[in-house]
Amino acid sequence: MNDRVYCNKGIILAGGLGTRLYPLTKSICKQLLPVFDKPMIYYPLSTLMLAGIRDIMLVSSERDIGGFHRLLGDGHQLGISIRYAVQEKPEGLAQAFLIDRDFIAQDHVALILGDNLFYGQGLQTSLAKAVRQKEGATIFGYPVEDPQNFGVVQFNEKGQAISLEEKPKEPKSEYAVPGLYFYDPDVTDIAAEVIPSARGELEITDVNREYLERGNLRVEQFASGFTWLDAGTHETLIQASTFVQATEEQHGLKIACIEEVAYRKGYIDAGQLEKLATEHPNQYGQYLVDLLRRSELDQPQEDAKIDPV
Repeated sequence: MNDRVYCNKGIILAGGLGTRLYPLTKSICKQLLPVFDKPMIYYPLSTLMLAGIRDIMLVSSERDIGGFHRLLGDGHQLGISIRYAVQEKPEGLAQAFLIDRDFIAQDHVALILGDNLFYGQGLQTSLAKAVRQKEGATIFGYPVEDPQNFGVVQFNEKGQAISLEEKPKEPKSEYAVPGLYFYDPDVTDIAAEVIPSARGELEITDVNREYLERGNLRVEQFASGFTWLDAGTHETLIQASTFVQATEEQHGLKIACIEEVAYRKGYIDAGQLEKLATEHPNQYGQYLVDLLRRSELDQPQEDAKIDPV
């Protein structure tokens, strides 16, 4: 595998009206709602951080952008950079590339939806491959029971993608395309040429279809046992919280703990993590304290003496 990392910028799209979650989202953005013990936005943010992406643009509405800034600041406490852009009117996922054209410049970029949760074996391997893709785009396929509610990818007998459709009435496969995408610098020009759909939106599927027609789209199927959750409805929001709670309690580890990810990736040191722990006078902060203690125990003790038995 190529060791060079091409993608070092990421966009989190956290706009929209969240109408599927009314009345919950009449006064607050859905990405600021809790998924068990963390705000929803922690989950996509941690995914970008796990990919090694530290330059991040968060896109949201004028009403909600202040809430994200109060929660995350400029990201320096995590060893990353977070900037903010206002989406005046939600007009499709591909609009993010037009809003953030100056941010992307001539670089590769990842886009992740603010209500998507990714967890499971092989995630970091898949992310590592995606950020090392020199040309084209990388998207993912995940089998679901209701593909008609998503973008759908069809594969041939060799496992190669042969078609993409946006919320088809009669899906050609069970594979939905989750809200995580990696693109080369051509994405801004491609998005600028996208014609609004019948819904009046710039569809991300049209961007992906252009890469497919160019023969430059890689579609990776997530491994068995992997979990992808789109927490955009009342039912899936509860499912996501239940999943996170059960998994964390079973394994004794937190999902999407952005402070832990920053520490393990080397973005911050032990002193910085300890400071962050003091800002959470609860079980979450205690988890960070315990993480430090475990890390200290794992360090080689060069001066330790072994007493004879």
